[in-house]
Amino acid sequence: MTETLRLFILAGEPSGDRVAADLVARLRSKVSLEVSGVGGDELVGQGLTTLYPMSDLAVMGITDVVLNLPRLLWRLEQTARTILAANPDMVVLVDAQDFSRLLAARLRKRGFRGRLILYVAPSVWARNPERAARLTPLFDAVLAVLPFEPETMRRLGGPSTSYVGHPALAEALPARDVSQRGPVILLPGSRGGELRRHLPMFATLSAELAGRPEVTELVMPTLPRLRQRLANETATWPVPVRIEDTRAARRQLYSEAIAAVCVSGTVTLELALARVPMVVVYALDGHQARIYEKLGRPPVSLPNIILQHPVVPEIVEAALPQQTVRDAVVEMLDNKKARQDQIAAFGELVNLMEEGMPPYRRRDPAEQVLSIWRDQRLLIG
Repeated sequence: MTETLRLFILAGEPSGDRVAADLVARLRSKVSLEVSGVGGDELVGQGLTTLYPMSDLAVMGITDVVLNLPRLLWRLEQTARTILAANPDMVVLVDAQDFSRLLAARLRKRGFRGRLILYVAPSVWARNPERAARLTPLFDAVLAVLPFEPETMRRLGGPSTSYVGHPALAEALPARDVSQRGPVILLPGSRGGELRRHLPMFATLSAELAGRPEVTELVMPTLPRLRQRLANETATWPVPVRIEDTRAARRQLYSEAIAAVCVSGTVTLELALARVPMVVVYALDGHQARIYEKLGRPPVSLPNIILQHPVVPEIVEAALPQQTVRDAVVEMLDNKKARQDQIAAFGELVNLMEEGMPPYRRRDPAEQVLSIWRDQRLLIG
C-alpha cells in the first residue's frame, strides 16, 4: 500500500520558502504527499496552493511587527483553525520563529495530536538561550541548518535536534581563483522594512562603484514579486542596475561576480557557498539597535558565525555610515588578497556544511521527517 503523508507546511519569508520547497520535493520522491500550507514562489512551484500570501508574515523588527500586528494576529488564528480542521499528520513550521512558536502553542493548547516540527532552529546561541527549553513542550523535533546547532540545543535543554544541511549546498560552486573583473552584486534585503532602510544607501553606493574599471556592471538579484518595485526604485538611481529574478540567473551571476554588498541574512551563506567575496551591512531599527548593543555587538553574518572568526567585513548600525560602507567595499575591490582569503575560508565553510560536526553528522531532512511520522503511526497502531 502506498504511504500518504498529509503535511501542512508554513514558510514565513523567502529563505524559509526555499528550505520548505526543498523538503517537499524530497518527500515527494519518497512517499505520496498531500500538502497544504503557506508559502511563496518556491512552495507554489512545488504545487502548494497557499492559504494566504507569505508576504503577510515577512516582517522583521519591532516597528514592522507593531505596524502589522492586527494582520499577524488574524493570520495566526486563521492558520490554527485551518490546521485543526484539516488535522494533518504533520505540521512543519519553517523559521518565522515568533509566529511558529505562537502557532505551535495555540495548536498544543487546542489539542492538536499530530507531529509538530520546527525547521530552522532559533538563534538561541546568539541571544535568549532560555528560549531553547521553552520549545521542548511545543515541538517534537527541530531540524537545524547550521552544523553547531544540535549540540547547542542539547546543552540548553531544547527539543531533539538534528543537522540537515541547507538547500543552498546543492548550488555550492567549486573552488576558484579570485576574479579580476566582473559584476558587483547588490542585495538590499527582501522585507519591506529592510528595503526602506537600505535602498537609499545602495543608491549612493552604486554611483561610487559604477565607474571602477574592475566593475563590469551592477546587478540586483531578487524575488519575482519584488522585481517591479526594485526596477522602479533603481530607475531613479544615477547608474543602471540590472534586475534578475530567476534562480538560474542568480547562479550564473554568482559564478561571474567579483564581489557582493549584501544585507545580513541567509544570502550571506548562499554567497559564501558560491565563494563570492562580500561586505555585509545592516541598518537596524531602534529596537534591534538596543538589543544589538546589549549583546555586545556580536557577529551577524552566517560565515562569521559558523567559522567563529571574522571572515567577512560587517557594518551594522542604526544608521549606516555611508563613507564607512564605501571604504569597506573599495578596500575589498582593491585588495586581491583579502578577496582570496575570503574565498579560501569559504572552502572550509563548504566542507563543514557538507559534513556536519561530530557527533551530529548531516542527515537528509526528508528522512528525518518520515522517521518521526512513521514512529507516530507505530504508536497509534
